[in-house]
Amino acid sequence: MTQLTVPRIEASKFDNLDPRQYILIKGAKVNNLKNIDVAIPRNKLVVITGLSGSGKSSLAFDTLFAEGQRMYVESLSSYARQFLGRMEKPEVEYIKGISPAIAIEQKVNTRNPRSTVGTSTEIYDYLKLLFARAGHTYSPVSGELVRKDSVTDVVNFMLSHEDGTRVLILAPLLIREGRTQEEELGILLSKGYNRIILGGQVVQIEDVLENPENYTQAGQPIFILIDRAGIRKDDEDTQYRLSDSVQTAFFEGEGVCIVEVMGGERKAFSDKFELDGIIFEEPSVNLFSFNNPFGACKRCEGFGKILGIDPDLIIPDKNLSVYEGAIAPWRTEKMNDWLTPLIRNGVKFDFPIHRPYRDLTPAQQNLLWTGNQYFQGINDFIAELESQTYKIQYRVMLSRFRGRTTCPDCRGSRLRKDASYVKVSGKSITDIVLMPIQDVLSFFKQLDISEHDRQVARRVLTEIESRLEYMCRVGLGYLTLNRLTNTLSGGEFQRIKLATSLGSALVGSMYILDEPSIGLHPRDTKRLVGVLESLRDLGNTVIVVEHEEEVMHAADQIIDIGPEAGTGGGHVVFQGNWRELLDDDKKASFLNQNRKSHTLDFLLEMDSIPVPKIRRKALHFVEVKGARENNLKDLNVKIPLNNLTVVTGVSGSGKSTLIRKVLYPALMRLKGEFSEEVGRFDEITGSLDRIEAIEMIDQNPIGKSSRSNPVTYIKAYDYIRQMMSDLPLSKARGYKPSHFSFNVDGGRCEICQGEGQVKIEMQFMADIYLTCEGCNGKRFKQEIQEVKYEGKDVAEILDMTVDEAIDFFSAPEPKLADKLMPLQEVGLGYVGLGQSSNTLSGGEAQRVKLASFLGKGSSNKGKTMFIFDEPTTGLHFHDIKKLLKAINALVEQGDSVLIIEHNMEVIKCADWILDLGPDGGEGGGYLTFAGTPEEMAKLKGNHTAEFLKEKL
Repeated sequence: MTQLTVPRIEASKFDNLDPRQYILIKGAKVNNLKNIDVAIPRNKLVVITGLSGSGKSSLAFDTLFAEGQRMYVESLSSYARQFLGRMEKPEVEYIKGISPAIAIEQKVNTRNPRSTVGTSTEIYDYLKLLFARAGHTYSPVSGELVRKDSVTDVVNFMLSHEDGTRVLILAPLLIREGRTQEEELGILLSKGYNRIILGGQVVQIEDVLENPENYTQAGQPIFILIDRAGIRKDDEDTQYRLSDSVQTAFFEGEGVCIVEVMGGERKAFSDKFELDGIIFEEPSVNLFSFNNPFGACKRCEGFGKILGIDPDLIIPDKNLSVYEGAIAPWRTEKMNDWLTPLIRNGVKFDFPIHRPYRDLTPAQQNLLWTGNQYFQGINDFIAELESQTYKIQYRVMLSRFRGRTTCPDCRGSRLRKDASYVKVSGKSITDIVLMPIQDVLSFFKQLDISEHDRQVARRVLTEIESRLEYMCRVGLGYLTLNRLTNTLSGGEFQRIKLATSLGSALVGSMYILDEPSIGLHPRDTKRLVGVLESLRDLGNTVIVVEHEEEVMHAADQIIDIGPEAGTGGGHVVFQGNWRELLDDDKKASFLNQNRKSHTLDFLLEMDSIPVPKIRRKALHFVEVKGARENNLKDLNVKIPLNNLTVVTGVSGSGKSTLIRKVLYPALMRLKGEFSEEVGRFDEITGSLDRIEAIEMIDQNPIGKSSRSNPVTYIKAYDYIRQMMSDLPLSKARGYKPSHFSFNVDGGRCEICQGEGQVKIEMQFMADIYLTCEGCNGKRFKQEIQEVKYEGKDVAEILDMTVDEAIDFFSAPEPKLADKLMPLQEVGLGYVGLGQSSNTLSGGEAQRVKLASFLGKGSSNKGKTMFIFDEPTTGLHFHDIKKLLKAINALVEQGDSVLIIEHNMEVIKCADWILDLGPDGGEGGGYLTFAGTPEEMAKLKGNHTAEFLKEKL
């Protein structure tokens, strides 16, 4: 197989390739693939690239992965198959040499409120096992180790004395409820016991019962004499006898056994797990499981949050001092009585009543809540209100200060309080899940435990360390194990799945990844490439659908699908190592074949995205002050208006927190619109009157149902239906616009309800989707299809791509062509007008939303702020060029555009950059730079600046 010329491979050559060295795909026709043959070398890192919609995912997921999955499922018994998803056979002649396939897709995750990073990666399961087997419980009262004595411990204590030493084995006499001392002694006698110890003397039970008046010693403890023995270390019989007696003593004393060495000490042993008067729960796996009622925190029931008093509502403005009224509930005339003692007596305990709350030390802030002998704190105030909730004004007041807060009992870790008494090397499981993963890894690397515990936990520790290491290698060291999965971005979740796969260390498999670099800063992309290479070096075939240059540079082979998108794609335009084309002769030979490859144009620098000649200057700003949600460090940020502003920084530096959790919901609330919970910040100021609408354009699907499609989303279908109902034949037959809708009864096919397909359920095999017999997949009744516009009926119009429709309608219906133009401008010309929205990727859905705004020509022209969250997701360089043109069109009409982005092509085109960092997690949350790209490129030691220099 030659490296560079990849027209269709001769059948004889292709059939002779060895399936042990290649995965052979023959005649793939899935979606828009044009009957292609591909030989993918095994145990290599292969990147499949091409324009958005050119057929990359069709080849990687719908052909290769689908067949790998189907062959695996087919190998199972028919009984097992009924419980698994049914698998379609992809449209392909054959696939040979396929390995077990593992797909790691971009799908965001679970919405389960109990799923955390620790549970998704299985690290938490190993931690539970570690703490249950090698954890030691410490009393919260004295800090001493809690332990229980076994029979062996007691026997070993006795055998530690010299041979011939006499010992007494005793148990305390317990008087059960409803019995007298005489009755208890009588029962002992009937059990076969003869002696007790009373007042330090051995006496016969019979004597006590006959003459009780001789033995009445008030308050003196009574012990049952279980056994008397002499120590003989080498005599096995003696050891058996001692063990038996100790067991009996524990039974009679309900967990307490006392050993008295004649002429020496008396020592008590307990087989109860208790200390300082507290009985502790013994460590077990369930004790550390928050998904189990036994281990879940009793207060928050294992959710980590409770509806309680929100400190941010009690002290909303941290810039105020106590004297200026920082404590909101104490501002009223009546409640001022709580504040007065603090103001008057503050000087006595050196409390600065004129200092802003935010400048107080943590101890001083805490004092406001707890109070002291001079004044009652906020906690006492809340308790007072809660004790008087029969008064409506107090109920109303309490409701104003309630919010979802971290559970104080479990500190948000969701576990019952006593689970944190169990420690390994000085740390509880609660401490570990609240630490960033990189710190957890260094804790385990320096773990200081006894040799016995290390033996017990050896295998568990290996698993924990290996998984933590991979999490750090894929750039997620800033997350905590307690972080909820449903708060992660798509890229973070995909990298968690990648780290989990790596942790299982499979060999001989085929990993198919869907753009793993999404959401990654170029610094972290380098680390990711290292991870992919280690996956390959283990002996796996790694196939990556990717647009990121860094990943292409590392690939052993590139397969470029194209040349264009949609119907213009589906061909293999290049396969091989692109670096060979740096040789002028090979490059000339490739170009002579007239094979157009947009990817190679960019890699070989024959095409590029130009840097703007001038940067727009901002006259107006919006400023966020004191943002401190998640890891933001009390940030003050000025965001320019009527500008293209890009927010950058390494993964986990706080970009999404600042924009999605603070700025966006805060602006929405200012405009009086509903928004999710607003992150913590002090105030938002600036030219707020210059923003009338805020639009968040993210990657959530544009419609959940199979009936939603791009042409309905941008409201162009209404125009088409009106246009069809205005035709003479429609008027003659009385057809209304609704007759041309596949969503309502009237014109749609009644058999398939306008779906075009009928689903037939097959018990063990894949459900079969058959083209509807009634309408032949056209969705409409026969008589509706008789109405034609310029020779095309409504079904044929829906089958057109956006590009074809614009050509078709530009002369007769320029208005309709104009409505469709925005889709073409954002690079979606290849999408079918009637294509189901659930077949669009996240990036495509985001661009359909952008097109809908471009098409509306916003009613608040020049007054809208558009917020994009990584709009380059799933975009090829060629498409990024188109996207930037569309985004700049919004700025040109006077709107403000704010983009969260890692892609250097977009960053270099910004008017203004806000860089957060310097690192992720606790090391992030600072504003490290604000200014133009040219100014940024001069920075030293800034992660973003290093990569930006190369682009400028």
